Amino acid sequence: MIAVLDFGSQYNQLIARRIRELNVYSRILPHNISADSLRKMGCSGIILSGGPSSVYSPKAPFPDKKIFELGLPVLGICYGMQVMSYMLKGRVGKSRKREYGYSEFFPEKNNRLFVNIKNKTGVWMSHQDKITKLPKGFISTGKTDNSPIAAMFDKKRNFYGLQFHPEVEHTAEGKKILSNFVKIICGRKSDWTMSSFIKSEIKDIRERVGNKKVVLGLSGGVDSSVAAILMHKAIKQRLYCIFVDHGLLRKNEAKKVRKVFKEHYKINLRTVNASGLFLSRLRGVTDPEKKRKIIGKTFIEVFEKASRKIGKVDFLVQGTLYPDVIESVSAKGGPSATIKSHHNVGGLPKKLKFKLVEPLRELFKDEVRKLGLELGLPEEMIWRHPFPGPGLAVRIIGDVSRERIHLLQEADSRLMEEIKKAGLYRKIWQVFCVLLPIKSVGVMGDERTYENVVAVRAVTSSDGMTANWAKIPAEILIKISNRLINEVKGINRVVYDISSKPPSTIEWE
Repeated sequence: MIAVLDFGSQYNQLIARRIRELNVYSRILPHNISADSLRKMGCSGIILSGGPSSVYSPKAPFPDKKIFELGLPVLGICYGMQVMSYMLKGRVGKSRKREYGYSEFFPEKNNRLFVNIKNKTGVWMSHQDKITKLPKGFISTGKTDNSPIAAMFDKKRNFYGLQFHPEVEHTAEGKKILSNFVKIICGRKSDWTMSSFIKSEIKDIRERVGNKKVVLGLSGGVDSSVAAILMHKAIKQRLYCIFVDHGLLRKNEAKKVRKVFKEHYKINLRTVNASGLFLSRLRGVTDPEKKRKIIGKTFIEVFEKASRKIGKVDFLVQGTLYPDVIESVSAKGGPSATIKSHHNVGGLPKKLKFKLVEPLRELFKDEVRKLGLELGLPEEMIWRHPFPGPGLAVRIIGDVSRERIHLLQEADSRLMEEIKKAGLYRKIWQVFCVLLPIKSVGVMGDERTYENVVAVRAVTSSDGMTANWAKIPAEILIKISNRLINEVKGINRVVYDISSKPPSTIEWE
């Protein structure tokens, strides 16, 4: 394992992901984890991440000093380089000019970190402090116009420091530099694959669950689908999947889920049609947060009732992913800024009294997709766009009714058909229709109409944290608009959302 110690950088997850792209296992760990814990984990190398602090700040995060006595290679990135220098008796000072963004880096080829790196290469800087005096045993191994010590190296102890961020796309040869550290310096082989993950995870699941019954809330989304297939592979018919149809799904969604999981995979699937209950409780509710709370509370109620019919169940499967775990740990006081409080981590009502099984908690989203493909899930399901838990309720602005749900389902299905036909589905992070709470005047067949307005929202993104509106060609937008207006009764106007995140969110509610 390569350990990435978290000092609060916005790029922490990216460091771990870049290493895993090399088929080497990596984990993000608290910055103050003990050296003894790292030793017991079988750590092969340590990366000290960047972060927003200065080493002279009263609340600056520092690692356990004994990590420098483990005999392991250490790579400090940005703040990680500064904190390593400071703790090993070097000096860190303020830069007269803050270096942020693109810089040209000139490496010196006297260490293994820069094997096969060009004599001049573009890097991404983001720092205010810089190294003013190297610790004993270190030499400078690279510079930029503003940083005479933009890289450092202690050959005897195998310690390395970079003032720039090799993990970001803007650093031209960053992946190669990280590969040099992981494979040449730490001696790791590319042996962490989805195939090896499946074997080890199935072994762990069987040891943890034994002969007990396990229940899983299946939504049809990527995470719950992959978790269901992995669990079924491990424990077969002791897995019971519950699919709650709250009536707020895409068109024919319930039928597709039943076909894939019950008919094809022969999984124990219990489908509960609770659309009447959900819609009755949502009647007249227009506030988006109230909608979410009503749907969440009702879902737990329906799920609990369905699980009781199975008999004694000891375990509940949740599709928690690694970023959810990292963000939740951060929310409890880690140095990384909290991005969101995730419903899968610590959000389970205590009254359900299930033990948790989280087979995907070590994986990033792209790894979950790879795992799904390895398990044989259809590509259409693996590459599905994210869909909100409350479903179409948060894509219907205002009152939710059966009629308005049907209208949105019909509009959304036609939108998807045109996007897929144009070959754009895999290029777009999310695309969907939003039913607005307004009507507009139109003319159809020489008659005046006063019908609904639908907004089309499409964004490009790598992780959903930030997003740009998708530049769908005009001719495709024209086809979409024509189909929605001509084929879906009740729509006479289509608008296109050109807002980016931030300041807007991807979903409207």
